[in-house]
Amino acid sequence: MAPSRAPAAPRLIVLRHAKSAWPDDPDDPDFDDHERPLAGRGRRDAPAAGRWLREHGCVPDLVICSTARRTRETWDLVLPELGSTPLLVFDPGVYEAGWPDLLEAVREMPERRRTLLLIAHLPAVQELVVKLAGKARGDAMTRLREKFPTSGLAVLALPDTRTSTWAELAPGDAVLTDFAVPRGIRKRG
Repeated sequence: MAPSRAPAAPRLIVLRHAKSAWPDDPDDPDFDDHERPLAGRGRRDAPAAGRWLREHGCVPDLVICSTARRTRETWDLVLPELGSTPLLVFDPGVYEAGWPDLLEAVREMPERRRTLLLIAHLPAVQELVVKLAGKARGDAMTRLREKFPTSGLAVLALPDTRTSTWAELAPGDAVLTDFAVPRGIRKRG
């Protein structure tokens, strides 16, 4: 009989949606920010984010996604690159959330889910990562504080010794292990 493996340490991956398009006139009274689609660059970069997740062993088993069109489109382009299909939760509260709201959304996730992917918006994604990261590897925190670009990914690991649950996640509990900004290849011609 093989020895049982302890569950992997929980990880939270925070993804800012890919680059979105802007209308010609953002002051247009019919402009609906919630329905803003991805721009061409966003459609190229989102699959690169999915490939980065797979290549770095960060495939989520649960995704929390804003209901905004640009986050949904980002997810639709990330998914085929993962090699698996995680559980997906569209959370309308994530769209205009502040970092405490994002933290609360994570706290509500089931414990058996060990790798969560949160797809959301600035400034809350950047603020959430800064608040949760008690430590960071290398220059990841410096780069993240300077800018959290579209398609940026922050990987937060909870220490192996942690015995608390997602529900107890608090500022300073995590280690920022990676911060990456995957980019797609622009087609010439």
